[in-house]
Amino acid sequence: MSGSWRIGQISGIGIYIHWTFLILLAWVGLTYFVQGSDLMDTLHGVVFVIALFAVVVLHELGHALAARRYGIPTKDITLLPIGGVARLERMPTDPGQELVVALAGPAVNVVLAALCVACVLLLAGAAGIATSLAAGMEELGFVAGDHARLPALSGLPLVGAHFLGKMVVVNVVLAAFNLLPAFPMDGGRVLRAVLAMRMNYVQATQVAASVGQAMALLFGFVGLFFNPFLVFIALFIWMGATSEASMVQMRASLHGIPVVHAMATEFRTVSPTDPIAEAARHVIAGFQHDFPVLEGGRLAGVLTKTDLLKALAEKGVDEPVGNVMQRDFERADPSEMLESVFARLQACQCHAIPVVRGDDLVGIVTMENVGEFLAIRAALTVGRAA
Repeated sequence: MSGSWRIGQISGIGIYIHWTFLILLAWVGLTYFVQGSDLMDTLHGVVFVIALFAVVVLHELGHALAARRYGIPTKDITLLPIGGVARLERMPTDPGQELVVALAGPAVNVVLAALCVACVLLLAGAAGIATSLAAGMEELGFVAGDHARLPALSGLPLVGAHFLGKMVVVNVVLAAFNLLPAFPMDGGRVLRAVLAMRMNYVQATQVAASVGQAMALLFGFVGLFFNPFLVFIALFIWMGATSEASMVQMRASLHGIPVVHAMATEFRTVSPTDPIAEAARHVIAGFQHDFPVLEGGRLAGVLTKTDLLKALAEKGVDEPVGNVMQRDFERADPSEMLESVFARLQACQCHAIPVVRGDDLVGIVTMENVGEFLAIRAALTVGRAA
């Protein structure tokens, strides 16, 4: 996801933080600042933020490991202000599998909340549970209360239980929020999975997206009067629901169509010995952005626009293409279904996939020519209907 920074890796899955996650961190910091917190309370807040990071990552790992059970790898996990996104290679097509994958994240939060409650029992006893939860809810702003009492709690043996109480609240809220029936939250996928057991996948997605958009409108309306942050969440939900619906509709339109019917057959190629200036001239002329690299008539690699621009800035116009091109790349067969190739275009975040028959390069598939193919097909359908 653009605008993200890599902060680590767990079980072979890259962990990234999106710049908008800083909004959440700023909100937490501002809360402690407004309350006039001392050094101990500030350190408490830092630990809480780190714990919040961990909770969100564990939530997304729940999705990732559940998907792995069905042979679906996860490319990376990105932290966002309203949670995280586990970017799977593909979504399960079986409704039962999608239901399990969607529920795995909130299930992690439920388990974490239960573990925190058990720890509170050990630290403070049964009587301390209500106190620690109330203090956690008050500090997180879910209830109004006498904030002057909070620093006093830090000096009591209940301090550990107080922190755990906040973690119980955080996990319960994350589980409940993610189960709202709206894309891109888990609840939207749960709703679609349940609906897909009774109707086709496209119809189920459209219904789930409509529910999500209605919820976004409600959030936006309430946010205008009570909490501006809800407007931001509403926008995020609306965009997620719209994107999911359009993407599923596009995939359905590509179903059963061989790549050979949609691939571009007029394109430019370069060789490993060509200077990258040659490819740059083709880009300026408007031919294409990514270039198959042929060596001795065989496909040897792909030169992407991103790699080209980086090489121009760092190495100059005379750098050979062979030093810049990608040797590990996706390729397709002319008989492969366009739906499958389109999914791979999305998963690899590449702009072009060469189409190869045997050892011969016969075409390329890009997001642009897939879109043009669909537009022409839709126009012909309308023309025949008229």
